[in-house]
Amino acid sequence: MVLRLQDVTVRYGEAVAVDDVTLDLAPGQVLAVLGPSGCGKSTLLRTVAGLEPLSAGSISFDGTDLAGTPTHKRGFALMFQDGQLFAHLSVARNVAYALRLRRTPSAQVAARVEELLALVGLSGFGDRLPGTLSGGERQRVALARALAVEPRLILLDEPLSALDATLRERLAGDLREILHAAGTTALLVTHDHEEAFALADRLAVMREGRVVQSGGIDEVWREPLDEDTALFLGYARVLRDHAARLVLQAAGLPPAPAVAVRRSALVVDDSGPVRASVDSARVTPEQVRLVVQVEGVGAVDAVAALGSRVAPGDEVPVRVDVTRLAVLPITTAP
Repeated sequence: MVLRLQDVTVRYGEAVAVDDVTLDLAPGQVLAVLGPSGCGKSTLLRTVAGLEPLSAGSISFDGTDLAGTPTHKRGFALMFQDGQLFAHLSVARNVAYALRLRRTPSAQVAARVEELLALVGLSGFGDRLPGTLSGGERQRVALARALAVEPRLILLDEPLSALDATLRERLAGDLREILHAAGTTALLVTHDHEEAFALADRLAVMREGRVVQSGGIDEVWREPLDEDTALFLGYARVLRDHAARLVLQAAGLPPAPAVAVRRSALVVDDSGPVRASVDSARVTPEQVRLVVQVEGVGAVDAVAALGSRVAPGDEVPVRVDVTRLAVLPITTAP
């Protein structure tokens, strides 16, 4: 592992911001630390950067303990949600900034800037000022600037949160490709599970200063540790006891005390074995979103194909999509 956090704790007086966190990151991987505001994820990132002191534990990179190593000597780059570009400098000069601080020869600077702008899809933008760019373009420039000096690790602090939903989704896929093309190891913190899923290879879910679950994206998504984690990851509801058993039976799965369901877990289908009564219907660009009543289950979300003539009061057959469920090993009180 190239980055290793061992029992990392950060305190502000009596308050514990980061509590006994242990994480590993392999070369070339992107690890997302996902959690709500105030959970300690940004403090953890700043601690890795050397901007916050450790209260306990250790952080090492490539086998070397970073204790006592100042931020500017760690070889890491930081990228924030607003990009923090120099408004008075051109795109090319923003990207070249750290290279010029290192007194890199001008010919090498020009070649590196051209290479990076091509990598982030902004060839020909070198003479533009940041104020003439869209939000997504500014974030691409910020990423190019962070990659300019070939950092050992790039630290991303909610890099897409300032963008609108459509642009965020499109840029997330682009950033992932850019990071992998550059072979960059990255640590990302975010409160947005969609951003984490789109950018990262691995996921650590953080709550109240602690990492409560970590693993591959698919592993954590399909097997959330508990109800709070499932709901934070984007599951819509958690069904328990009799309701859980009915839904699991319809999905062909063995009974369990609780199951998390996505909004699209129940699908209107003529061959569906479950009868449901439609409470509400709302058309979206991809599908018709429903709330239905299922006997023994109660109100639950469902979907129908676009063009379906489904209206409140209708009785419809539904099937359960097993890929949209997560059986929970641990339940908590609602």
